[in-house]
Amino acid sequence: MKNNIHIMGASGAGTSTLGSALAEVLPHAYFDTDDYYWATKFTKKRDIPDRRRMLEKDLSQNENWILSGALCGWGDHFRSDFDLVVFLWIPQDIRLERLKQREFQRYGNEIVAGGSKHEQYKAFLEWAALYDSAGMEVRSKTLHESWLASLSCPVVRIEGDYSVKERVNSVLEYLSSNSC
Repeated sequence: MKNNIHIMGASGAGTSTLGSALAEVLPHAYFDTDDYYWATKFTKKRDIPDRRRMLEKDLSQNENWILSGALCGWGDHFRSDFDLVVFLWIPQDIRLERLKQREFQRYGNEIVAGGSKHEQYKAFLEWAALYDSAGMEVRSKTLHESWLASLSCPVVRIEGDYSVKERVNSVLEYLSSNSC
């Protein structure tokens, strides 16, 4: 069994969804980097030393854990803690549509033109759209590929538009065929 699993990918790729689903079938605690990154969800970032300290505390209190989300840069020193990294990628058009639906579910009409969160919504989607084409300066596939290449643990790539169940099964298949 891989004790420490990290799931990463673009915003909207399904890292949190997969992490939560895996935690329902594996004896692992589940954590999401958003809970450490944000002091106020999606509006105010937490200082990096505070993020690291909080995450280190939570991970150290659990023998088996799953961590979803982005760590590149602020959490690089956690790389050696991973027994397995799962990288998710889905086509941009599908991912952006998921993000639009998710944001509407979260904020409703506040994101439409004239709404209090419209500008924030537009900026978020513009940032998310950069993932497949941007360089190392932002959270991008280029940055993630570089980060993945620096890992010493195995990486499972799930690339394409798969259901949560299919993704869970892919990870479980890997775990069962590569158990220690």
